[in-house]
Amino acid sequence: MGLSYDSPADNGAFRDKFSFPYDLLSDEDGAVSIAYGVSESDSLRSPRKSVLIGPDGKVAASYDEVTPADHPGQVIADLDAMK
Repeated sequence: MGLSYDSPADNGAFRDKFSFPYDLLSDEDGAVSIAYGVSESDSLRSPRKSVLIGPDGKVAASYDEVTPADHPGQVIADLDAMK
C-alpha cells in the first residue's frame, strides 16, 4: 500500500488515474509517517521515501532514495529475502 499526506479523495483519484493495484492511504496529519521515521514532526510534506514493514509490524527496510523505475525490484528482492 502507499501512504501520503493527501486526502482520501485525492489518493483515490491518483490511484485510479495510474491504475495502481494497491490502496493509497491518507496520513493527513503525518502521524504514521512520523511514527515510522519517514517525516519530521514539523514537515508540511511527506518525502518520497518507502518503508517495508515486516509481519511483526516493525521496519524491515527503509529506502531513502526512491527511483520509481528501480524501486519495485528492490522491494521485491527484500520481500524474497524475508521468506
